[in-house]
Amino acid sequence: MNIEEGISSQHISKDISKDTTDKERKLVKQDISTELFPIVDEGGEVMGSMTRKEAHDGTMKLHPVVHLHVFNSKGELYLQHRSKWKKIQPDKWDTATGGHIDYGENVMEALMREVNEEIGLTSGSYEPRLIKKYIYNSPIEKELVYVFTTIYDGELSPSETETQGGRFWSVDEIKQNIGANVFTPMFEKEYTLLFG
Repeated sequence: MNIEEGISSQHISKDISKDTTDKERKLVKQDISTELFPIVDEGGEVMGSMTRKEAHDGTMKLHPVVHLHVFNSKGELYLQHRSKWKKIQPDKWDTATGGHIDYGENVMEALMREVNEEIGLTSGSYEPRLIKKYIYNSPIEKELVYVFTTIYDGELSPSETETQGGRFWSVDEIKQNIGANVFTPMFEKEYTLLFG
């Protein structure tokens, strides 16, 4: 199985703190223990599966993720404020939507699911365009990243459990805050690679 099935030509061109609530602790525990992700090769061919915990334990098994950068017609970029309960990069600003592809999903199914969960957009209300596929290495994981963009001027509904909200940022605001521990390192790298 190749996870890239479903991408059509139209799409191409922490530790938990003591302040964390019980609900947030349950989300973290569920996050780590129940989700399965595909292990893939650099072409997106599924080679096996692993849990979320295994994906982030330093084994560096390649697994796929999707990102959507949402611009408005003024050229501003929408960023989500990551929840404080997130194990990785809590309380930082990040790509509008980013998430793992679940085992058995293809890229487009994962993108539509993540976008709906994180910012409330439904299939057909926006037009994602694949602009880049690359491998990202961090100290704890290795990801095959599928990066999409869209232009959207409507209302966004950020998830109350996945995020602490979000807003549109001007290019100047983003550039002024790069390197200031405001954004996730992955966002900074991706923004600089694609738009900077």
